[in-house]
Amino acid sequence: MEKVLIIKAGYSEILDKESNSRKVSLGDVLRTTPILHLFKDDKVTWVTDKEAFPLLEGNPFIERLLPYDFTTILQLESEEFDTVVNLEKIPGICALADKIKAWKKYGFRFNTQTGNAEPHEKAFEVLAVSSKPEAKRINERTSNELVFELVGKKWGGEEYVLGYKPSTLEVYDVGFNTLAGSKWPNKAWSMENWNRLEEILKNKGVKVTRQEKQGQEVLVNLNKYIDWVNSSKIIVTNDSLGMHIGIALKKDIIALFGPTPSKEVYFYNKGKAILPEQPLECLPCFNPVCNKKLNPSCIGLISPERVAEEVFKALGLTSS
Repeated sequence: MEKVLIIKAGYSEILDKESNSRKVSLGDVLRTTPILHLFKDDKVTWVTDKEAFPLLEGNPFIERLLPYDFTTILQLESEEFDTVVNLEKIPGICALADKIKAWKKYGFRFNTQTGNAEPHEKAFEVLAVSSKPEAKRINERTSNELVFELVGKKWGGEEYVLGYKPSTLEVYDVGFNTLAGSKWPNKAWSMENWNRLEEILKNKGVKVTRQEKQGQEVLVNLNKYIDWVNSSKIIVTNDSLGMHIGIALKKDIIALFGPTPSKEVYFYNKGKAILPEQPLECLPCFNPVCNKKLNPSCIGLISPERVAEEVFKALGLTSS
C-alpha cells in the first residue's frame, strides 16, 4: 500500500491550454476520476477546489480530500508521499508539486527558467494535445486514455468514480441539460431549439424535464443537480458537467458538440455524440465565443429533428 497524492483542482483542463484562470472546470475534475482505479488499494489524498468537493466526497478510493488553500499548501510542503500525480498546469501548483517529497512524480512540473508548466517524462503527449491546436484537432484518443498514459499505464475501460449517491429514481424519459457554463457560451444550443425538441418529444408522449426550469436549489447545489440528472433515463446535453455526471451515473447520453472535440469523450457504449450537420473547416475551434460570428453558430446547425430521432432510437420508439 502506497501513499498517493493527486492534485486536480479544476483550474486548468487536462486537455486544454495552460491558463491562470481560477474558474473551476467541474466536468474536468470528474472526468479524471477513472485514474483512481490505479490506486484503489493505496492511501489516496486528493487536493481540489472546495467547489468540487461534492463530486469527490464519499469516493471509496479517496481516503483524504483536501481543499486547495494556504493551509493545505503549508501541510503538503512538509508531508511525504510515495507518488505525486499533478494534473494541473497552473505554474504555481506545479511549483508546489515540485516541493513535495515523493519517490515518483507524474503529470506536470514547474520550469524555473520559463516560469511555465512542463511535463514529466510520460506527460509529453498530454501537453502536446492540450497546448497545440492542430495536435488537439487530430487527436483520436479519449481523455481517459491520455490521463492513464500520463502515469505510464494503459486505460482498460475503467469508469468514472462519483462519490455522491443520488437520492432520486428515474421518473422522466429525457432530461434536457440546457445550460452552458460562463466559460464556454459557444457550447450553448438555443432555447428555440430546446423548445422545438420538447414539442416533438411530447407529441409522442415522451416525459421531459428541463434543467433551466428547476428550482434555484438544483442550479446552485451540486448534490441536488446530480439528483436531477439521475431522475431521467436519457440526458440530452452539451459538452458540460451534466454530460460527465450523466456518464458517471451510466445514463444514455445524447451529446451535442460544436467548438469542442467529441473524440475526447468516451460514453461507455451508452451514448452518442452529435455534430453539426454542415461540415465546417473551423471545427473544432476551441473558442469560447465564435470568432467567425456564425449565425446560427456551429452547434445551432444541429437540428431538433435530428436530436429527436436519436432520442426515439434510445427509447425504442419510431418517429413516424
